[in-house]
Amino acid sequence: MSEEPELPSNVDPSSSDDETVRGDREDDHIVEVPRGESPSSTASPLPVRTSSTIKNSYRELLEDAQENTSEDGSTDAIPRRAGSPIDSLLSGPDDSPSVQGSIISSPGSSVLPFGASRPGMGSPTPSFRPFDLRFQSRISSPSLLSLRPSSPFLPGHSRQVSAATSQLLDPSDTDTSPPWEVVRWTKLRKLNGQAFSETGKRNFGTPTCMAVSASIVLGTSKGIILMFDYNQNLKMIIGPGTKAVESGPVTAVAISADYNTIAGGHADGNIFTWDTTRAARPFLSILHLDPSQMQNRTTDGHIQNVAVTQLGFLGTRHTALVSADGRGMAFAHLATRGTGALGRTVKTTRILGRYPDSKLSSGKPVKPSTVLAFAPLPLGNVEMATDTMGLTAMLTPYLLVIVSTTPIAQTQHKSARPKEVAAHGAMTGCLAWFPAVKLKVVDPTTGSQISKVKLVYCWSNILTVLDVDEIPSEDKDKPPGLKFKARSRWRCEEAIVAVQWLSRSVLTVMTISQRLIVLEDRTMRMTEAFDLIHKHIYHADLFSHQLHSLVEQLDEEDTSMHGVVADAFYMSFKAYKGRLFLLGFNDVSIGALSNWADRLIALMENGDYIGAIQLATSYYTGDADKLTVGLPEDTDLRHSMVRDKLMEIMEASLKYAFGQRQKNKKLAGDEHLQELAETCFAACDSVGDMAFIFDEMYDWYEDADVEGILLEILEPYILEETVTSLPPAVVKAMVSHYVAKGLESRLEEMLCHMETTTLDLDQTTLLCKQHGLYDALIYIWNQALGDYITPLVDLLALLVPLMANGEYTGAGNVMEEELLGVNALKIFPYLSYVLTGRVYPTGDAITPETSGKAKAEIYWFLFSGKSVAWPRGTDKRFLTRPGQSQEPSFPYLRMILKFNAPSLLSALNEAFEDSFLNDSPEKQMNGRIKDLPEEQIFGLTVDRQYIISILMEIVNPSDFAPQDTIYLDMFVARNLAKYPQYLLFTGSTLTKTLAGLCNYPGPDLAEDAQLSAEYLLSVYHPPDVATLMPMFKTAGFYRILKRIYKGDKQYGKLLQTYFEDPDDREATFKCIEDCLRPHTGLTRRQIQDVYRVIRENARDLIELDPAQAADVISRCAPELHEHMLDLAADQPQLQYTYLKTVFEPDQERTGEQGRTTDRDLVERYVQLMCRFNPPHVSEYVGLVRPADLRLEKLLPAMEESGVIDAAVVLMAREGQVQEAMARLLKHLGTLEAAFRGLFSDPGSQLAAENLQVAGEELIQSLRNYVLVGVWLCQGQTKTAREANSSRKRQKSPPKDSLSADEVLWLELIDASVQITRRLSGLLEAHEQNLSSGLRVGSDSETVASPVDGEKLLGLLRGLVQSAFTALLASTSAPAASPVTNRGPPGAGSNLSFLRVLKAFLSRAAKASPNLADLRAVLSSIFSAYAYEESILRLSNRLLERSLFVSVSQAVELRQRGWRPKGSTCEACGRRVWGPGVAGNVFEAWEERQAAEERRREERKALRNLGSSVPDAGGKGKGNEATSPRPEDDCGGSGKGKARNADGGEEHSGTGVETDGQTENLVVPAHLHPRPTEQGAVIVLACRHVYHQSCLDALQAREGRRAVDGYGRETYRCPIDG
Repeated sequence: MSEEPELPSNVDPSSSDDETVRGDREDDHIVEVPRGESPSSTASPLPVRTSSTIKNSYRELLEDAQENTSEDGSTDAIPRRAGSPIDSLLSGPDDSPSVQGSIISSPGSSVLPFGASRPGMGSPTPSFRPFDLRFQSRISSPSLLSLRPSSPFLPGHSRQVSAATSQLLDPSDTDTSPPWEVVRWTKLRKLNGQAFSETGKRNFGTPTCMAVSASIVLGTSKGIILMFDYNQNLKMIIGPGTKAVESGPVTAVAISADYNTIAGGHADGNIFTWDTTRAARPFLSILHLDPSQMQNRTTDGHIQNVAVTQLGFLGTRHTALVSADGRGMAFAHLATRGTGALGRTVKTTRILGRYPDSKLSSGKPVKPSTVLAFAPLPLGNVEMATDTMGLTAMLTPYLLVIVSTTPIAQTQHKSARPKEVAAHGAMTGCLAWFPAVKLKVVDPTTGSQISKVKLVYCWSNILTVLDVDEIPSEDKDKPPGLKFKARSRWRCEEAIVAVQWLSRSVLTVMTISQRLIVLEDRTMRMTEAFDLIHKHIYHADLFSHQLHSLVEQLDEEDTSMHGVVADAFYMSFKAYKGRLFLLGFNDVSIGALSNWADRLIALMENGDYIGAIQLATSYYTGDADKLTVGLPEDTDLRHSMVRDKLMEIMEASLKYAFGQRQKNKKLAGDEHLQELAETCFAACDSVGDMAFIFDEMYDWYEDADVEGILLEILEPYILEETVTSLPPAVVKAMVSHYVAKGLESRLEEMLCHMETTTLDLDQTTLLCKQHGLYDALIYIWNQALGDYITPLVDLLALLVPLMANGEYTGAGNVMEEELLGVNALKIFPYLSYVLTGRVYPTGDAITPETSGKAKAEIYWFLFSGKSVAWPRGTDKRFLTRPGQSQEPSFPYLRMILKFNAPSLLSALNEAFEDSFLNDSPEKQMNGRIKDLPEEQIFGLTVDRQYIISILMEIVNPSDFAPQDTIYLDMFVARNLAKYPQYLLFTGSTLTKTLAGLCNYPGPDLAEDAQLSAEYLLSVYHPPDVATLMPMFKTAGFYRILKRIYKGDKQYGKLLQTYFEDPDDREATFKCIEDCLRPHTGLTRRQIQDVYRVIRENARDLIELDPAQAADVISRCAPELHEHMLDLAADQPQLQYTYLKTVFEPDQERTGEQGRTTDRDLVERYVQLMCRFNPPHVSEYVGLVRPADLRLEKLLPAMEESGVIDAAVVLMAREGQVQEAMARLLKHLGTLEAAFRGLFSDPGSQLAAENLQVAGEELIQSLRNYVLVGVWLCQGQTKTAREANSSRKRQKSPPKDSLSADEVLWLELIDASVQITRRLSGLLEAHEQNLSSGLRVGSDSETVASPVDGEKLLGLLRGLVQSAFTALLASTSAPAASPVTNRGPPGAGSNLSFLRVLKAFLSRAAKASPNLADLRAVLSSIFSAYAYEESILRLSNRLLERSLFVSVSQAVELRQRGWRPKGSTCEACGRRVWGPGVAGNVFEAWEERQAAEERRREERKALRNLGSSVPDAGGKGKGNEATSPRPEDDCGGSGKGKARNADGGEEHSGTGVETDGQTENLVVPAHLHPRPTEQGAVIVLACRHVYHQSCLDALQAREGRRAVDGYGRETYRCPIDG
């Protein structure tokens, strides 16, 4: 390529930017820039009135938070999009608050699956499956909680404007930009006044380029360089009075590393450097080549009048520069040491490109090229080996080239344009280096404290970041090696024209539409984007002249860059120490990204202090963009910077908001305070300082009497256990607030998630009792005091007023009764949780030690059998019957059972699953049991046997209703099956339990009772099970009965049980199959019992599923078919379905054994089919054996149901052909009469469309029955033909007499024609009547529209056509005699058709002397035949033409042949064809032609001889077919092998041999020498040519000889395989 430097290369050939990026990049490295994306979010509107005092105070608070971190920060975080510093803080969804009017403590606090059937309790029915359910608490574990919003009516804060602030703002003042400027631009007015004023332009010229370092340097159009300091003072004017002003405009400027030397490149190719301490004359003058130097080419340098477009210093040296020009050439300039400009000499080395008159060695034209971007590596703040190598990066339209210029020019890296660059797009290129720097904090990504050298370069819209690694050299005298790796790649929406590093981690990109984009390096994420079109950035067209030929040769198939060549912007867009410098047409601007403190101040000044708190929170957490706002990447450092400012903003916001509320409540309403509180909560949670809420915030809200807002916001943080402790005053206020709003359930949830050690227990328990918060009360007693008995006492105390004298009596007050009952129900989930080792109501696990103590105490309290004094240490006993003098035994257990026995038993059922009851822990106490209190000792001795014994003693039928005792029976039955090793009962007790289960009180308990009985019978086998069978049957325990009968092998009773079980009747069929299938081992008596049960329940079986019943009976007991059908005689539909399954089973049942062929059943099935499925009768009758059907039994049913086609088929099979035809013709007459009645009835009021449909249906029926007649006639014709062939010697019938089959044809055709003739006349008359009726009654509204007579006539004529077509097809047999010239073909083959036609015409003439009425019918028939004949002839002609074209194309392709690649044999190298070929080729060709001519003459003579010889055999196509072919006649163009005269084999002229993969063309003999020399010549499909002898020798040597299916040898090319 033209731009490739003629330098020694040190490039790793395996190194490629495309491959590196493709291997390492992630998906997020390719980021699309949205076209219409706004660089900012929706702005906060400006306030109508502004408070300067507030503004100043906010600025004072945050002014010292300016950027104080270096640009070499730390890790890159994931920033948010531009203009969206923080998203809205939305709470999770939740239900609406429950507003209750009573003080009932959360009726749904526990999911109670059941309740006692008690008056006034509103309980469900007793069927609640108590032992299949588990108690669950409404209050879930904290890990399962979702954040609940503090108010369902207020949404989360939006980043646009806070709620209260929006009331102070005028919407007309808002815009779409954020309150802060993304980049704060400063116009250098003083500088602009000197450089861009009319005086400045007149004196110095217009600025054309810019360089930025410790000073701002401008090059002008008059060849002058202006240097300004940052105070905008013009420090120096360089160039006037020197040769520089004669060299044209300054096109490139550069500043040395120590800021003391400035270089300028000019439009004529000269370069001058200037020492800023002595700027009167140039320090160095690097002049362009003069014409003589261009001719001699003794030195390198810029060409005259070619502008220097790029310029830069190398390292720290003043005398080493690199430059590039507009023709795509680049040079390195190195000045020698000396005194002054005259004593120095400059050596210039070309490092890129070619001179215009250079030519490529290959002779190819030089592609036009230019240097789109160019930059030497600047110095960093740490010494690196690359500092002394003089690395320079150059970007052309084709390549990225990185060259080291010191000590010698050498190419270090080359990379082609990425494939992602779209072809035919805008041609742009830019690049920028970032040097290695020392970091203050170790980079966690690389683990190093020194950042790598990196280069960003762009082609069109593809940006790539290239890392440069140093590889130390083993030889200390040699420089280290360099490794270049493309790390990240990013796709922009439009072409990129300039790029700069704003800091180590932040890139700024300018697009072709002058849009500025800010990117983060590691993540390649766009953080800001905004337009600079209003800046009028200076740009110039530097490349289009050089590349115009490349652009003009637009080739859509060429993927090279052909498109618009963009202007150059690189001279106008610079970055230095985090600042952007823009050179415009009229000014110079400096811009800096606004840092995080500026943005917070802007929000505060704009009045959106809520947004400021949110933004500061995002800065603290790292959710917002850190790198682009000046925050360090180190988390601890960032937290220390932001935390204090965030707290100050919150304090100021609270003071300002509540100050506004004191002035006017509307200025800071409840909604705004709600939003402010939510934002502050989120901030405090992020910072980890929740104390601020109670130390500062709560006082503000309490003083304003809006503490409820704060308390509701506090709720989700308590539920998540972010806040676990509250001051007592806050707890009291929270209880009062939630109770007042009827939110007791939510209050309980919060109390149950707080640390009980921080609560004021006296205060909290008093509040809970006062407001009925029993869930919270239980939680506090358990967790704070470790007391598990007091909650039970409190809950049982609620039952005392309801349980007077031990029975439920109610409290007299309905509301009070409901309240007490609902709260008392919490005793059951409490017992369930504690006895299974869970905390109530959260469900967390209790520690093993505490759990054992709690279980022992509860078991002691319930099962000690006496009343206890409580609280502990007092003499006051807790009595269940305070009005009586004596307490019953087990008073507390008895009261709970009386209240709700099922719920208690369900809780105990869960408790039985706990291992606490497995073994007595007394054995494991090692003698320490005497040190335990009474309740612990007793509780440790309780086991399952003891509990059940006490329950069975208390729950007896005399004291409890059956609705309660049944649950104890179920409890015993289920637990005995689960824990047989721990429970022991007598047989009488278990039998009694079974009896109790059988006597369940209601049908809704039947399933539970049966399941419990099954559990019990799985471990208990009663000895007198026979006495229990009646009870099981009465109770409907059919599963138990089935199991017992099956075990006792009482199969009859087992099957009877299946019939009686209403819930499992479908299984009856499976039972029958299991009992009666072969090899079951049943005795004859057992089988007879099963048969007896089937007979007794046959009606039920067939009604259950007739198809399945038939299937089972057919396979297992086919002799019962008659009995089954007889019992269903009154339901013929069931009989039909049953028999259909027997005789025509479904596909899955086909082929199964046991199918009956009883003739009576078959006939019954056909009779039922005539009734329920008439269309299927004829098809089925044709499939059944004739012996299985009796005509006299089936014919009446068929005639009654109108199934005439089936009757005809059946009569024909019985040999009654004439009677069948007569029956068919009679039915045709019936249909004709129906049609005549339809169209001739003057009283018919059918609508025209209904009449049309009815007529078409009748004609279709006529057609169907005509086809039945055709089938009948064809069968008779076939039978007659077979009979005639077996009686050849018998005398044939008279010529004019008709045979029996011809008579049938005549009858059918005559009937069809007559019907058609009569109905056609009827239709024509009907149409005439309708037409005349319409003319007469045109004003009448009741005149019907005419039917489509043409369509009906066409259908009618189709009847006759179908009959004639069938007759012709049946009577026209293939010709058996040879074709002669004495008559037309097939003349004697359809005599039967002619006889029938003649007889038909004779009969028609007798019946109707005038045949005019038949003319239309016959003419349509014959015209149809003529039309069919013409269609066939046309199709035949088209087919022949297409076939001829295909064959001719195939012949042409076959005769075209192949042209060999060369003229010599690939094996021996001797010429095989063409000039200079050895041998008598022409003579051989002449001999071959003569032989071909002789063969043609012989074939012609044989054909003439064959045509003159008469046919001797009467078969074949003449003598030619039988005459032998000469042996030598095999040399045509077909496949095969020919024989030479000497008997040797010779390949035919154009024969093609194929081996399945490669076709080989054998060249004709006249194209190769005689076989005596080298043999035939073979041309293969790959066009290689060989002598046949050479190829045979090669294949024999390699063992690759093969023969095809015809015995011919096949060849493969040794070269191509």
